[in-house]
Amino acid sequence: MSFIDCVNNRNSILMEGALGERLKREYRLVFDEDVVMAGLVYSDNGRRALKELWSEYAKIAGIYHLPFLATTPTRRTNQERVGRSKFDSTIIHENVKFLREVQELQDVEMYIGGLVGCKGDAFTGEDALDLESSKDFHEWEVRLFAEAGVDFLYAALFPNVEEAAGMALAIEKYKIPYIISFTIKKDGCLIDGTRISDAIKYIDSLTANKPVCYMTNCVHPRIVYEALLQPFNNNEMVHNRFKGIQVNTSALSYAELDNSKDLKVAEPTEIAVDTVKLREISPFQIFGGCCGTDGRHMSEIAKRI
Repeated sequence: MSFIDCVNNRNSILMEGALGERLKREYRLVFDEDVVMAGLVYSDNGRRALKELWSEYAKIAGIYHLPFLATTPTRRTNQERVGRSKFDSTIIHENVKFLREVQELQDVEMYIGGLVGCKGDAFTGEDALDLESSKDFHEWEVRLFAEAGVDFLYAALFPNVEEAAGMALAIEKYKIPYIISFTIKKDGCLIDGTRISDAIKYIDSLTANKPVCYMTNCVHPRIVYEALLQPFNNNEMVHNRFKGIQVNTSALSYAELDNSKDLKVAEPTEIAVDTVKLREISPFQIFGGCCGTDGRHMSEIAKRI
């Protein structure tokens, strides 16, 4: 089954839980200054840790008979950052290759995504790109992921609609299925103030190869619940196109979390109940975890979906 067939035919899909915070706190791994987690693929400890985390999440998906989505840890692996690092463009191929190797060890329906991110700060929108600049800037990593043969691309933590739209235009050239995931606030808008409904309408209108769906990540489900209940988002278009979340276990705002020195963690059952509650207002399909989550949280979510 292809990734597109999976999304079209499965009501519930499990996405990986947190990687970054767990790699730092549980495995004491130090990330590269420029490409962050993507450099871990070159170390034995990094590969072992990534394999263990992905395998843990894949096992949970298997227990509950759910398809599983995993993405390369490459959100910061763009041309600018790779160019000033000690690595070269093969880093994208090596990350995809390693995740494929992990996939072959799993007894579950699993799809491999290439993770791409915005140029600047995902939580403030600082250094965000306009439409044309974004298309030109992101084409480099998109092309490399296409050559590496990922099942889909996951454009995560986009705070402004123009850069997200430029990324979509860069991706559609290569005809890869892709998901756009926004950073959103409880007022129902992206960080740049664009309403979720308007962002979806804008990107869909610009692209022939539209995103498979839209998501949000690194946000507490209660914030998303409130955002989607805003009158301008509570409509058929948003319900049909906004289909997933990677949950943060803290209900604090991005600004509050940015200044926090410790990891905010909610109880697994509590976060699972809040997450699945999103289905009361919209037919959410893809459920994953972000900061604060681990296998316990993903098990409770998987059990409920």
